Amino acid sequence: MNDGPPLAVIAASLQHERRRAGLSLAEVARRAGIAKSTLSQLESGTGNPSVETLWALGVALDVPFSHLVEPPRPSVQIIRAGEGPRVASERADYVATLLASCPPNARRDIYVITAEPGPPRESAPHMPGVVEHVVLCAGRARVGVADEPVELSPGDYVSYPGDAAHVFEAMESDTSAVLVSEHV
Repeated sequence: MNDGPPLAVIAASLQHERRRAGLSLAEVARRAGIAKSTLSQLESGTGNPSVETLWALGVALDVPFSHLVEPPRPSVQIIRAGEGPRVASERADYVATLLASCPPNARRDIYVITAEPGPPRESAPHMPGVVEHVVLCAGRARVGVADEPVELSPGDYVSYPGDAAHVFEAMESDTSAVLVSEHV
């Protein structure tokens, strides 16, 4: 087991972030308060960077420390139908499957909702400023603010304040929707 820093990841991340910022090797080194030769070594995958050096480089490049030491995540992510973390309601035949959680510096989560006729899924208000967006994919449903839900058919879209009590009520079997929870 290698307990040292992930040099190849750090090298690739530094190169990527420096190019993204449009900065020269000398300018990043100056901003970070390190020698240009040190940065050059790190970008070539050699050297032994300290936490302090990586923090300084993160500040100089305006990126979190984690961007320099974690391998990049793939830009294409596929979650097949029926896969992904599923959470069922206790009071309604309603299942939310998380498709994409809110990444750093973004403010939204994406879910697939599957629901069956029966008691509506009643949601208490979320954090202030939350807005929910729903596109109905199949079936029919009443969706929105609890005292004024609207009926949706496949392809219909509605947005409503998620920081107010709201409902999702399936009116046909095999109702499904995409829900985007936006944190403004």
